[in-house]
Amino acid sequence: MPSPASVGFKRLCLFLCLLLLPSASHAWNGAGHRQIAALAWEEMSAENRQKVAALLRQHPDYPRWRQRQQKNDPKGDPDYGVFLEASTWADEIRGDTRFYGAKDAPTPRLNGFPDMRRHSDWHYRDAGGGNIDSALKKLASDLAHGNRAAKIYALPWLIHLVGDIHQPLHCGGKNDRGGNQTTIINPARSKRPEMSLHKYWDDLPGPHWQRGKYLSDALNKLRRLPPPSQAEPVGDVNRWYSESRELLAKQVYPPRKKISAAFQKHAETVAAQRVSAAGRRLGRWLNRLL
Repeated sequence: MPSPASVGFKRLCLFLCLLLLPSASHAWNGAGHRQIAALAWEEMSAENRQKVAALLRQHPDYPRWRQRQQKNDPKGDPDYGVFLEASTWADEIRGDTRFYGAKDAPTPRLNGFPDMRRHSDWHYRDAGGGNIDSALKKLASDLAHGNRAAKIYALPWLIHLVGDIHQPLHCGGKNDRGGNQTTIINPARSKRPEMSLHKYWDDLPGPHWQRGKYLSDALNKLRRLPPPSQAEPVGDVNRWYSESRELLAKQVYPPRKKISAAFQKHAETVAAQRVSAAGRRLGRWLNRLL
């Protein structure tokens, strides 16, 4: 029988190995997803804003979103604030013990939920797997044609995944798990400048805590960008995926490990364009689905 000391040593080694593994890909950070949701809200009709708010009020996590809205914007429109907070829910459940991963035992269902899986494979599609495109199409169908419970479940997922599919590294990479295994040096970070390329792109919209005045300032810049053409098909998931794939070819990977000022400026421009397009497209799609 191994001694307690040897068991403890093995556990420590396992823990250290886990720390060295590339982190799971998340797509835009909280700032990016809230920016997308804010632009979508502006694109939606007043009637559809009310429909969205009514669905979110029936979601099991509505009290949590409402609490955050009250904390961060106590005088603001609660329906708008909750819509923004719901945009990050699909990432947050990765660390929520009510939900389970692909290799875990199922957990008790919340009322009306089809299952409690974290569905990590819904966030991306690349050579290693994932099905973000088909997941989006199924969620859209549920939101448009499903029963009340299906709509409540589908809405936060749809809000989030429209953002994800506009992040190029959620649609492929260079056999590096969507940039998670490619390390870059970001001089803009004085502490821990070494990071994965995936996280570098995730953080381009701004700090994850961005809300209030900082969010408003970011939105003012995004509003200056030309919106997607009104002539393009609404809810064209295949188009969005193809756009992200095209960006991967020449615009997402830096020429050197250390990020230059020129590449930083270029990446910020591309990220802003993708966030802006995602928000406008999401709002138009929700108008159609509701």
